[in-house]
Formats: sequence, C-alpha cells, structure tokens
Amino acid sequence: MTRSPSMAPTIRLGPVLLLFVPVAFLVLLFLVPIAYMGALSLEDKRGTWGAYQELWNDKVYWFVLARTFRTALLVAVVTVLVAYPTAWVLTQLTGLWRQVGFWCVLFPLWMSALTRTFSWMLLLDKGGPIASLIQATGLTSGPPQLLYTTLAVYLGMVHVMLPFAIFPIYAAMLGVDKRLIQASDGLGATPLMTFLKVQLPLTMPGVLSSGTLVFLISLGFFVTPAMLGGLQNSTLASLIEMLIHERFATSTAAAVAMVLLLVTLLVVLLFSRVLRGVNPVRT
Repeated sequence: MTRSPSMAPTIRLGPVLLLFVPVAFLVLLFLVPIAYMGALSLEDKRGTWGAYQELWNDKVYWFVLARTFRTALLVAVVTVLVAYPTAWVLTQLTGLWRQVGFWCVLFPLWMSALTRTFSWMLLLDKGGPIASLIQATGLTSGPPQLLYTTLAVYLGMVHVMLPFAIFPIYAAMLGVDKRLIQASDGLGATPLMTFLKVQLPLTMPGVLSSGTLVFLISLGFFVTPAMLGGLQNSTLASLIEMLIHERFATSTAAAVAMVLLLVTLLVVLLFSRVLRGVNPVRT
C-alpha cells in the first residue's frame, strides 16, 4: 500500500529555524568555551592530569574552596532573611507606595556592581560615616577597621544579591490564597502559628529558589570580595585571576574553573531535587 501525498510527513521549517538560533547560541557561547577550558586544563607540562593533581595535593586550594562555599552559603542565608520581610512588605503596599517600593528594589540593579562596591568602600573606610559614627558612640577608642574584613564582604554581597532574592519570594507570596490565612486566624491561631503553619510552607518554594539563585551567583563573585575583603578573603574567582595574571598558570586556572563548574552543577542538581520534593500543599 502506497502512502498518499496527503499522508506524507511534512517538516515545518519555521519551528526548526526558531530552535536553531538558541541551540547555536548555547553551543557557540557556552559549550565550546567550556570544552576549550577543559582541554586547556589538561595541557600541563607535568602531564595530562598535572593541574588537577596540584589542586588535590595543595591544601591552599581546598581552603579557598571551603571559604568560597562558606561565604556563598552565609550570603544566601542572610540575603533570604532580609528579602523575606521585604517581599512581605511589598505585598502589603498598594498604589503609589507599591511603585515606590519596587523602585527602591529595582534601582540598585541599574547600577553596576563595581559602582556599588566603591560606594561601600567609601562608607566602610576609616574616615567614612559608619566608622565615625561608631567612634562617636565611644565603643572604640579610634576608628574601627571595617574595610578589608569578612563583614565588609558580606555587606557588599548581600546588598548586590538582595533584589535577586526578593522577587522569587514576592512571586511565591502572591500565589498564597489569602483565604487560608483568614481561615487560620478565624480558627484562633496566633500570628506566629499562622506564619509557621501556613505562610512559610506555602512560600517555601520561593524561599528555596531565591536562596539557590543567590548561592550560585555568589560562588562566582569576584569584584566585591576582592575590593572589600582583600587577600585574606579571596575566593576561587580571585584565585583564578591571580593564577592567570601573576603566575601565568593557565592550565591550573582552567582546572580550578572546571572544579568550580563541576561543583556548581552538582549543587544545581541537588537543589533541583530538593525543589521537586517541596510540596507546599498539606493534605
């Protein structure tokens, strides 16, 4: 039995062409550079795996890796803790006040991270307003050392990451049925109990999403830790920069980058499984 022309499969070029553009974009600007970086990490004078053996045997790299993850994790936790009440306030505002609130959240995004970091350097300097205020209270005999500290790194990174954490939580709060909150209040639950049993579980997917996003972005931070923390607060990103521009160890730098990429992918897979397991609906 022969197939009639009307039954023959047809290929629509429109969807194929639309799909070709993003696929080509990902291949040329994402997969090809990663493959090149992986090949570069294997081009070492000490052998194919020489750069990775150096990373495995040198405790400095492990120390910097642990510091990078610790910094990213603490920044994510603090950012979410600050973003949650901020997002709740945005859900309570209406009219002009809501627009003003969104402008306050969005305005920092229109400024570069370098500009915001320079602003924090001025604020945290020994002659800056924060140090002068602390000294005026009598808590210290002289201007305190705030710049080039771990605290300065956390302040700068939380400030940069805050908008990225607010909007996922805000979207999750908008999806909460207000009748559930009213029902909880009507049944005699305290505001704290309503928050713990109703509000927080229903918004937990947004909390985990914002925390994951902030954590992953913070892993690759370079400008803020380098400018506010100095050498004693260097991260893997600053270590890669040092290996390239000071030691000219491109293979080792590529190996560090590949390790950071691999660990980041593992974290993404882990959090994706956690997010899929989060079910805000309680039966």
